[in-house]
Amino acid sequence: MKTLKNLLLISVLVLIFGGCQEEITETYMVNVPVYMDRQEFKKSVKITESESIVEPGKIYFKDNLIFINEALKGIHVIDNQNPSEPVFLAFINIPGNMDMAIKDSILFADSFIDLVALNISDINNIEEVGRVDSIFPYTLPPLTGGNQFPIGDIDATQGIVVGWETKEVQVKVESQNNFPFLQRWDFMAEDAMFTKTANSIGGSNSMSVGVGGSMARFTIFNNFLYTVDQYNLKTFDIDELSQPLLVSDQGIGWGVETVFLYQNKLFFGTQTGMIIYSLNNPSSPSYISTYSHFKSCDPVVVEGNYAYVTLRAGNLCGEATSQLDVIDVTDILNPKHEESYPMQEPYGLGIDNSTLFVCDGEAGLKVYNANNPKDLVPITVFPDVNAFDVIPFNGVLMMIGKDGLYQYDYTGPENMSLLSYIAINSQGQ
Repeated sequence: MKTLKNLLLISVLVLIFGGCQEEITETYMVNVPVYMDRQEFKKSVKITESESIVEPGKIYFKDNLIFINEALKGIHVIDNQNPSEPVFLAFINIPGNMDMAIKDSILFADSFIDLVALNISDINNIEEVGRVDSIFPYTLPPLTGGNQFPIGDIDATQGIVVGWETKEVQVKVESQNNFPFLQRWDFMAEDAMFTKTANSIGGSNSMSVGVGGSMARFTIFNNFLYTVDQYNLKTFDIDELSQPLLVSDQGIGWGVETVFLYQNKLFFGTQTGMIIYSLNNPSSPSYISTYSHFKSCDPVVVEGNYAYVTLRAGNLCGEATSQLDVIDVTDILNPKHEESYPMQEPYGLGIDNSTLFVCDGEAGLKVYNANNPKDLVPITVFPDVNAFDVIPFNGVLMMIGKDGLYQYDYTGPENMSLLSYIAINSQGQ
């Protein structure tokens, strides 16, 4: 009997210790977060001397000033009193900035997860006058240089992630086939890149508000600022300009990319369609209707009874077809597709008095007569520019492209002429 008990004990011990495996440590090249202390982050918004344009993003115009976003870094300020000779004035350092909107003398901008309000009444002495902390989703700066290494763990308590440093990291795992954290890292990397690529303001209701392009996520109507991320629409009361107050935060769908203001309505460009909201109650926008299309990236502009939507295929955008859609919104409850026009890789677009401008990426800037929206008539094309977004305003077209800022005189659309060009990596003194 004792022998049997000993055998059973030995068997149990063999099962217990035999099941244990030696600890495995693997070494990986990982993108480790670079943090900026929260207090240092808040102090980093400041005016500096003008800098070179390196990676232009959104474009905005107000009071003869052009504001160009330098992706995730800040905003270039350019004096445009004479569009033939624009002059660099300054650079506003705003870490994590991608969007902006201006009312009176207050510029609202995102700074990673914060909303900041800046007084720009004296362009040489810009100062922060208000901030809403941690109001936007936590976004990550993109990896650079085609970096394919995974992203390491992020500790938001250490501050704001402002960059990445590639290092060797040792990771303890249970077995060589069990690396669930790598999937989590890959998802975070993809989300960070989407935040970067998903990328100006869609109109204004009075001259106290500036004008932006079609790639916007910020816009202003009366005393309210609207901002949109991939899922949510936030409404801020800006009656007290230096103290923006969040009054509404509502989900509006998935894959929301842009917002365009027309009259008292918001038109959202999403990856699957155009969504329309009413501003009859500006503090709480309400859903009206949706126009659906195949999955793609798509900003929208509106004039009269027609909306114009560019659908860009490829990469994160979805399908293989790129085109311009014309949508009849006469019946706002039932938007109706009227016509489609083939494009190569369309981005932003703009319209003024039935002259339609479409930024078709490497295919250039395309101009159409839209007197009959169901039958657009090509006017001209500028094939040698890589066009991203436009602002048509009082006969001057401001166009931001991959290689710089172009300005055209379109008072006679059939005879559009180049007024000025500021190249990437160029700087005013």
